[in-house]
Amino acid sequence: MITVLAVHFAVAAVAPFLFRKFRRNSFYALAAVPAGSFVWLLLQHGAVYQVAAGQAAHSSTGSAVTELLPWIPELKIELAFRMDPLAWIMSLLVLGVGALVLVYCARYFKNKDSNLGGFGAQLLAFAGAMFGLVTADDLLLMFIFWELTTVLSYLLIGYARTRLSARRSALQALMVTTAGGLAMLVGLIILGFSAGTYRISSILELAPGLATGPAAGAVAAAVVLILIGAVTKSALIPFHFWLPGAMAAPTPVSAYLHAAAMVKAGVYLVARLAPGFAETAYWLPMVLGLGLATMLVGGYRALRQTDIKLILAYGTVSQLGFLTMVVGLGKPDAALAGLALLLAHGLFKATLFLVVGIIDHQSGTRDLRKLSGVYTSSRALAVVAAIGAASMAGIPPLAGFVAKESVFEAFVHYGTASDSGAWGMVVLAGLVLGSILTFAYSARFMWGAFASKPGIEPTPFKAIKPSFLAAPALLSLLTIVYGLWPAPVDAWIQPYAAEFVHDGGDPASAAGHLALWHGLTPALGLTAITFVLGLAMFYGRSIVARAQGRVPAWVDGDRAYQMTIGALDDVAVWVTGRTQRGSLFFYLAVILTVAFALPLTALLIAGKPLPDGLYFIDPNSPLQLVAGAGIVIGALAAVRANKRFLAVLMVSVTGYGIALMFALQGAPDLALTQMLVETIILVAFVLAMRSLPAELRDRTGGKYRVIRVIIGVAFGVTMIFVAIYAMGARVATPVALEFPRLAYEGGGGLNVVNVTLVDIRAWDTFGEISVLALAATGVASLIFVKGRGDGIRASTSVAEGTVGRRSAAGQSSRDSAALALSRKFAASTRDAWLVAGRTMAPERRSIIFEVVTRLVFHSMIVFSVYLLLAGHNLPGGGFAGGLTAGLALTIRYLAGGRFELREATPVGAGTLLGIGLATAAASGVVPLLLGGQVFQSAIIELWLPVFGDIKFVTSTIFDIGVYIVVVGLVLDVLRSLGAEIDEHFEEDPAGETEGQEPEGVPAETTGRGKA
Repeated sequence: MITVLAVHFAVAAVAPFLFRKFRRNSFYALAAVPAGSFVWLLLQHGAVYQVAAGQAAHSSTGSAVTELLPWIPELKIELAFRMDPLAWIMSLLVLGVGALVLVYCARYFKNKDSNLGGFGAQLLAFAGAMFGLVTADDLLLMFIFWELTTVLSYLLIGYARTRLSARRSALQALMVTTAGGLAMLVGLIILGFSAGTYRISSILELAPGLATGPAAGAVAAAVVLILIGAVTKSALIPFHFWLPGAMAAPTPVSAYLHAAAMVKAGVYLVARLAPGFAETAYWLPMVLGLGLATMLVGGYRALRQTDIKLILAYGTVSQLGFLTMVVGLGKPDAALAGLALLLAHGLFKATLFLVVGIIDHQSGTRDLRKLSGVYTSSRALAVVAAIGAASMAGIPPLAGFVAKESVFEAFVHYGTASDSGAWGMVVLAGLVLGSILTFAYSARFMWGAFASKPGIEPTPFKAIKPSFLAAPALLSLLTIVYGLWPAPVDAWIQPYAAEFVHDGGDPASAAGHLALWHGLTPALGLTAITFVLGLAMFYGRSIVARAQGRVPAWVDGDRAYQMTIGALDDVAVWVTGRTQRGSLFFYLAVILTVAFALPLTALLIAGKPLPDGLYFIDPNSPLQLVAGAGIVIGALAAVRANKRFLAVLMVSVTGYGIALMFALQGAPDLALTQMLVETIILVAFVLAMRSLPAELRDRTGGKYRVIRVIIGVAFGVTMIFVAIYAMGARVATPVALEFPRLAYEGGGGLNVVNVTLVDIRAWDTFGEISVLALAATGVASLIFVKGRGDGIRASTSVAEGTVGRRSAAGQSSRDSAALALSRKFAASTRDAWLVAGRTMAPERRSIIFEVVTRLVFHSMIVFSVYLLLAGHNLPGGGFAGGLTAGLALTIRYLAGGRFELREATPVGAGTLLGIGLATAAASGVVPLLLGGQVFQSAIIELWLPVFGDIKFVTSTIFDIGVYIVVVGLVLDVLRSLGAEIDEHFEEDPAGETEGQEPEGVPAETTGRGKA
């Protein structure tokens, strides 16, 4: 089964390439996939249905073919597949009809039709998804395939992307079925949690205890939610409207998805759960009530349609309600009849949809008011359609008659049973009425599509190629064979029907048998009544039409959907207009008010006293008072500052104060990281502020200032008490107490913080550095237009007689202009290590800064490497080391400008980010290739002649990746907020805002003193 799925999706992936070469004939190659799978399915018949001598006849669990592949064991999610009789029967439809529809597509579409490759891939992938859905033995795995069919259905319905009706119908189907799917997901989780397993076969074995046990209420609610998903998928009332709208899809999609496959998913789910949960409280009211209403409404609406495809669409709605009633009744005879009708419906409805596609393709219309004389133009097509319509109407000796006779028999037993009461007879009468409507719209379809109508010219009709008619003809042939010889189908269904037999009853006698002739039975009498009244409705169609015309236009499902969507749009516009006001004050006020109001309300409701042992200042560290005072003063000064640079500087004071707090509390790693991060952020803010006015204008004042103070103080105080209560609410032993032992024994290091980051929680760290790379890319995308800024070039020679170190080929014109200007201010012709003297104006240079840079740069780089390598046992690590190296690059940029930055970093920021992520990823993948787990570390101890005993932990390689990513991030910020803004100023120095250098200053900027 896993192989069948893999082949479907693999071929679907390459399908677009096939269509580029072979065009529409590629559909034949795609059809070979479900056709081959169909052959494989037939070969599995013996394994699925074998019942050893002496085995209980109703024990079908032992005859199923299963495949299991663990996926997420912690969540009890497995790739579990099970081919039992129900799955085998559903797979017959999914694979068999799927192969025929793909063959049909090869003649239905034209070579010039656009996007055939995508359509073919989606249709084949849909076949695989449906096969996965019906064979999945895990609730969550089944849900994945369930939603996959929803997405693929959306794409297939919207094939004609340029047509508004197709896009609207596709979106409508997606929203309705997805909403039901989300409700179903909740039910599946509740059911799996209540059962203690997500294996469907195991849940059905536990079903009697679940339905009557302590969790009976939760199970009943779960079943209702699951049925909601089934109702939306199978287009039952009140969600039936999406299916007729989906007729905007190409006819092959309607024949497959909306006749034989996707809409059967809900029916399949009802059939799958019925053996275990048909006795729950709300099952029968939902299944019988909604099914009967859908059958009647669908049949009624089918008689009002003038589009022959819509006649079939509403007929499908009616039949889906019919099927849901039968398979959901929970009786052996109904189970037998339900699956028999499901197979028959798949055959005749797919036939009729394909016939409609041929009529539309050959005549250009589906309007029965325009179609006339098609029978005389193509008798073969009319015969094929007549077989399908007769089977749909239940006329012998076809499959529809055999199945419907069994349905009538089952509901006669249900209606006359003592435990069903008057409700049983109501359901039986409604079922007969629905069957009369079915006969009437079947006759209406044949008359509308093929009859010669008085006063209407014969419809021009092109000759049909045999290859085009082959698929519906084969389906109609199978309909005849099924009706004349139902014994094989009966044998396929009996094991499933036996699952409803309890207490040692005889399955065969309880379920009955499929047969063309059962004798003179009440069911045959109901069939006769159906024929007579159905014919009367057809011949009196004008009277019926007039009667329907007098019925007022009710608010149908589609109109209710449009009203609901319109109301949601109106509410969204109203809410957006009152919340998205363009005011930063308003946004922050709402966020912070909610952030303190909800926790404060919870604390007041709880009414718990403050925990014991509170103190204002740690007596062992009185310097905390100084650090705290500095934080408060910095925060207040930031609020009162009227210059941007001063405000940012004061915010940094609070950050450095927090770093001091960490150091005083014995957390040197956190203190070091906080200090480095604060410094980098300060530099980034200062660089960015060069493009902003120096003064802070438009400050919120007046009455809002008081509101801001109140909100700010309330938020701060609330967070203090939340933290106090949170720390005092601990009742279990902190997990962190085990970290030192885990760090040393499992991670091979003494630095708990760093070992946690690169080993114990390596997945989290990998996610964080991925976010860093995304953030760097986001910053660069806001600044750069054509590239990331890695292309800054150094000059070939900046003074006469100097031999260049690089070729200047490809250098941008603005870089050349800047270098030409810098030659006028060149202080030396020697090849200096720091190139500021050749690229900066004298008045913009700081000799002291340049000298300091020469002294500290290499030391900082070496220190960063030390922090990287020592971080496993001492304070440091890849993050701190990368920040230190980034600060060293920052100093070189500040001392020498953007050309100096290019000299210091020959490797681009994007390249560094990619290398860092790749290194970290490789450190996680390599252990998996060696038989370990992802991100598993190895401790290597060895002795070297010079260095002595060496203990190397492979997680250091991951830390190296972190180091490189952080360096790349800092470099990207410097080039985005530093070098690129420098170049913008060079292009338009007059555009510099207040607080920046005046016009006339040489173009190169250093990033110093700009704010």
